Amino acid sequence: MKTSWITLAVLLMATLGAYPAQAQEGRRPAPVAEFTAGTFLFPDDAIVHEAFIGGSVRFHLLPRLSIGPEVAYVQGSNHSHLVATGNVTFDFIGPVAGRAAAVTPYVVAGGGLFSSRQPTFSIGPTTHNEGAFTAGGGVRARVGERMYVGGEARLGWEAHLRVNAVVGVRLGK
Repeated sequence: MKTSWITLAVLLMATLGAYPAQAQEGRRPAPVAEFTAGTFLFPDDAIVHEAFIGGSVRFHLLPRLSIGPEVAYVQGSNHSHLVATGNVTFDFIGPVAGRAAAVTPYVVAGGGLFSSRQPTFSIGPTTHNEGAFTAGGGVRARVGERMYVGGEARLGWEAHLRVNAVVGVRLGK
């Protein structure tokens, strides 16, 4: 458990620490806060659907390349999962004249920690931690000067397909 927290702390520090050391090419968009909600689909004897909510912050290194931490909470019928990753996002269409494109397709990949918590009859709740990764893509559409909505799909480990909606808010100009 201690190793998992150390890994998570290192990922967050590396992700957040990279922001001041950004390349100075072009004008970078302001940081973005994203809120996500959707479902994780786990393969089992049948497909298991589990709802999740999450959030992330993205810091642009370049106009089309950003990094940042993400946390997702997954609620199962008698267990829960917490997924914490550091993500890299690449936008296929960059800002035009300092303004986000009307529609932006993107790819995202990340790695970090997948923690599961489940009750047991004999010893109480147990927690299992392992490495995690996700990779996929989506599309977001601008709905104002500082806000966008979108959808995405990702594959990840612990083996799952993640499908969700995204609402993003730019945190500055």
